[in-house]
Amino acid sequence: MFEYFYNEILRRTIIGFGTLFNSIEVQQENSVLRIPLAYGPTQKFLARIEQSPDLNKPTAITLPRMSFEFTGLTYDPSRKVTTTQTFIAKDKDDGTESRKSFMPVPYNMQFELSIFTKLNDDALQIVEQILPYFQPSYNLTIELVDQIKEKRDVPIVLESVTMQDDYEGDFSTRRVLYYTLRFTAKTYLFGPTSTASKDIIKRATVSFVTGTDTTNTTRELTYSATARALKSYTDNVVTTLAQDITATTKTFEVTDATGIKTDKYIFIGDEELFVRSKTDNKITVDRGRDNTKAEKHVSGADVKGIDYTTTTLPSIGTIGVDSALIEDGDNFGFDGGFLWKPAANLKI
Repeated sequence: MFEYFYNEILRRTIIGFGTLFNSIEVQQENSVLRIPLAYGPTQKFLARIEQSPDLNKPTAITLPRMSFEFTGLTYDPSRKVTTTQTFIAKDKDDGTESRKSFMPVPYNMQFELSIFTKLNDDALQIVEQILPYFQPSYNLTIELVDQIKEKRDVPIVLESVTMQDDYEGDFSTRRVLYYTLRFTAKTYLFGPTSTASKDIIKRATVSFVTGTDTTNTTRELTYSATARALKSYTDNVVTTLAQDITATTKTFEVTDATGIKTDKYIFIGDEELFVRSKTDNKITVDRGRDNTKAEKHVSGADVKGIDYTTTTLPSIGTIGVDSALIEDGDNFGFDGGFLWKPAANLKI
């Protein structure tokens, strides 16, 4: 049911929240002090202060300082959208509409920002630099999913502000004033993205009119499909490169293009390429097909043909040898299966 993916959305939101408060300063006499910010629970910093009260010790925590912590995660039904709805997004590498994702799920992340000071004036300076930006929310733009460059405004809502002065004891006891600001970040969690071409159409119903017959306009269609390998399993070397090519080169020369077939796929290193045309020993290709990465290749590298030879299978018919040898566990959408594609382009 589940597949591994990690969009780092929670991590990105935590980092984005922290960056809001990493440049706060306070004025002390004739100097300006930038307030240190760290991630951690309030209790840890209070325990450190209480256990190291001597300001002259190098291990003592210098005040003022701030810390923040991610404290909770809850589903937000008020921002719910249709869970089965999908959208197509631009691929970040080539700009084509090739990445598909389900609509995101809204979740609220709770944060606590703690401000520790020795002087009340320091605390008031810090709080006053924060509160005017939250009325009661501040929109923080975060790139939530790197694969599709999905950027969203995440409202950071200020929920409450509390102040506590725990000063008790004699004059040698270190005094700590601390404010606690509670926030809610209204973020979105995305599931895994997939290549749009991996959609499987099992059955479709279309309506059309033939001549003047309008009594029965519904027809049911079925699709035929052909399995195709994404790499050369037979190591069928048809030629070699006659020059070095970069990751963006689309026309290059091979040693002998006699065995190269147009409208067929070739494999160089770990990259799959589609042959558009050839002139003498020069070929023009599409780079990085089927999610392989366009890479640079050196002169003399093997150029392997994919499905350049065929075989006949009883249940399928004529099929490329490489496609007939698809190995179990290959990344074709299903373990041990094929990547099925409709035989005709129909708009449903």
